[in-house]
Amino acid sequence: MQLRIFTEPQQGARYDDLLAVARRAEHLGFDAFFRSDHYLKMGGVDGLPGPSDAWTTLAGLARDTSRIRLGTLVNSATFRHPGVLAISVANVDDMSGGRVELGLGAGWFDAEHRAYGIAFPEVRERFDVLEEQLAIVDGLWRTPAGDTFSFAGRHYSVVESPALPKPIQAPPPIIVGGRGAVRTPALAARHAAEFNVAFPGEGEFERQRDRVRAACESIGRDPASMTMSVALCLACGGSDAEVARRASAIGRDPAELRANGLCGTPDELVERLALWGSRGVQRTYLQLLDLADLDHLDLVASAVVPNLPVR
Repeated sequence: MQLRIFTEPQQGARYDDLLAVARRAEHLGFDAFFRSDHYLKMGGVDGLPGPSDAWTTLAGLARDTSRIRLGTLVNSATFRHPGVLAISVANVDDMSGGRVELGLGAGWFDAEHRAYGIAFPEVRERFDVLEEQLAIVDGLWRTPAGDTFSFAGRHYSVVESPALPKPIQAPPPIIVGGRGAVRTPALAARHAAEFNVAFPGEGEFERQRDRVRAACESIGRDPASMTMSVALCLACGGSDAEVARRASAIGRDPAELRANGLCGTPDELVERLALWGSRGVQRTYLQLLDLADLDHLDLVASAVVPNLPVR
């Protein structure tokens, strides 16, 4: 089981806050540092100093870290043109020495689009946009050097693009996720290296796992080539009192979070992660909401990671 750190900077973070978490995660041996792609806070926080752009941030982290992988969970297709996105990610892949991953989704948070003047079409059109963006980004990255790439869609047309720059990775891994029953698994099977279910309810991961495997088989892809992952909110403590303190600091009830996230003592987390592993989860994103609590990472690295079962 790989453990990755997942942050939500729109809730309130400066670049230096993210850098401190990324460097600590790197030092402790976590596999990756990921961030969300949102331009508006959620819930009862002030969100100060305000939102940051995902790939601007990751470009800085690409130069300020050396080993840890970097990525988005997930970019909203409504925020960027696919050609520009392909260039940006390829640039950051080069800046990092080949350490980036792109999570891409249809977008869902209407309020942030209104707040910053970004178009927010109805859900079917957003998925049409996502489908074309995945085809273009994936196509640009996979086009051999010296060849050109063209694409004709309803939303985007690309005509004889030189498909430059080339990322170091060939290509950077793409992550697709969600709960859609048909189009989401199909898009993942065609374009993704990883499928993610964020904060799954009872049975949700298993349903999507089976749909993605079936979608892979329908196009002749080996389902085992798809990495399966979940994202879960983290609140770990050496005692019940510390668990309660960390849950309270992010506005969650410990009992509720034990049921729906990764909450409890290290032994509880080891047991919970082993259960997810038995369901087919290969990678877990630990949603870290209190970015000032770096001791939280230390505890997971020292008391959870060494005791995870080896598969």
